[in-house]
Amino acid sequence: MLPKTIPIKRYPELRLAARHLPETARVTPAEALGLYERDARRLDRQHMSAEERTLLNDLIREIGRGVFNG
Repeated sequence: MLPKTIPIKRYPELRLAARHLPETARVTPAEALGLYERDARRLDRQHMSAEERTLLNDLIREIGRGVFNG
């Protein structure tokens, strides 16, 4: 189950995708997936932590209905 809001500072790749937001910002799951998708070219999945990879996979499954538009 996804949290209601996601702290961007906890996830380095999300933080990079949300560089226009304050470091202390929290985003909804839908906003997080949108940020990952919009910044897909720069997304470094190989160096992503297991925790962040799990978050991204959960977002794709639950919000994107199995589709990543990046």
